[in-house]
Amino acid sequence: MLGQIIKELKRHAPFTLLGAASGIIIMMFCRGLPANVSYNIFYVLHPLHVVLSALVTASMYELHKCPVEKKRCNIWVLLAIGYVGSVGIATLSDSLIPYLGETLLKMPHRHIHIGFIEKWWLINPLAVMGVAIAYFWPQTKFPHSGHVLLSTWASLFHILMAGGAVLGFLSWLAIFFFLFIAVWIPCCISDIVFPLLFVGEGRKH
Repeated sequence: MLGQIIKELKRHAPFTLLGAASGIIIMMFCRGLPANVSYNIFYVLHPLHVVLSALVTASMYELHKCPVEKKRCNIWVLLAIGYVGSVGIATLSDSLIPYLGETLLKMPHRHIHIGFIEKWWLINPLAVMGVAIAYFWPQTKFPHSGHVLLSTWASLFHILMAGGAVLGFLSWLAIFFFLFIAVWIPCCISDIVFPLLFVGEGRKH
């Protein structure tokens, strides 16, 4: 499993770097946005990230576990894996790691926005919807690529909410680093590693 994790991290690094670079480009044009606008954009991108993450996480489990057993996955097990793998790790990716960066950069309006608590009526049903889609139509490749970008941009707008000061060159580099880390490790874990932990060794491909 450790070897598989390292392999997947290496495979995803170039695309994640591209995503982080796209975040910096967006930041060049959006850094002056009012905090409430960044907040609203965050709560468009973060929920979309959760849907795609739930879809991929649940699909990964279903595609590896259920064909061997030649029957439908247990919907409650699938729901638990899809929900925890998406909401839990999307919160880490979109909120907690960006907040750590905001704190280290001493950004003036830093605050943790925990979506599944702050907007529980939006985030939680969307996670369930992503799992439901996976149950009937499991997909991994396109949703995974999409949610890597969405996660990058959600992390960016979480950081933009905390702005208010003129950022120097080192701060831009630090934000690029946190955008990369916030997506690279959590997204690989949620989409690949986490669901495969619940699949027997003989069924992992």
